[in-house]
Amino acid sequence: MSDANKLPDGAIPAATLVIMRPSDDGGPDEILMVKRAANMAFAAGAVVFPGGRIDPDDYLVASRHGYGDSDTDGAGRVAALRETLEETGLAVGWPALADADVPAVRQALLAERLLSEILDERGDRLALDALVPFARWCPNFKEARTFDTRFFAVEAPAHGHELTVEEAEHSHIFWAGARETLAMADRGEVSIIFPTRRNLEKLAQADDFAAFSAHAAAHPVELVTPWIEEREGESHLCIPGHLGYPVTSEPFERVRRG
Repeated sequence: MSDANKLPDGAIPAATLVIMRPSDDGGPDEILMVKRAANMAFAAGAVVFPGGRIDPDDYLVASRHGYGDSDTDGAGRVAALRETLEETGLAVGWPALADADVPAVRQALLAERLLSEILDERGDRLALDALVPFARWCPNFKEARTFDTRFFAVEAPAHGHELTVEEAEHSHIFWAGARETLAMADRGEVSIIFPTRRNLEKLAQADDFAAFSAHAAAHPVELVTPWIEEREGESHLCIPGHLGYPVTSEPFERVRRG
């Protein structure tokens, strides 16, 4: 297994998806956000991007799309699409799946049918190459589970059905620009954890998907594990400075960790 696919000890492999669409008012692209349910063990009540754990079947699906058997990047792409469909009802990267078929496929996945079986039955293929990788985070906070999460961005597909949350995990779903969501957090209207804030700040540097894709291509994707550093008598949580993030530290007492 290459360094890019090697998981930190004890970390749970996961993936998350930033879905971008043009705004109606001509402003910066909007991003699909979900609010986690208050009873969740990780990031309870926080606003996050759709996503979740990478399952063994995600590796199988990825291998059938040309990725290696242990390629976590490929499996992460599958997991990001699968989790988004389960959590929001939006079928991203699945061009052959018609709007009318989405509810049945979503319910099958929620009932723990394997995605590989559903794809086989339908004869469909996923558009995994449409996803743009732009980050990989593995915070190691002792009070939270350790997730090795790969971040991808993608353009929102056209859809005619209403998006709804998967109520066991989430309580709310909305579209908002990166800067708008950050402003909501600053006003105390929503809560965001440290990795989500840093990545929203990264996204806020670009007005649309094309510009963000170019920004992502200009910076390496390296494993980010924040560390604590003393600065002028105050503890700061820090990240590397060469990965395209405009803000690379925050006073530790203000950080929401998970």
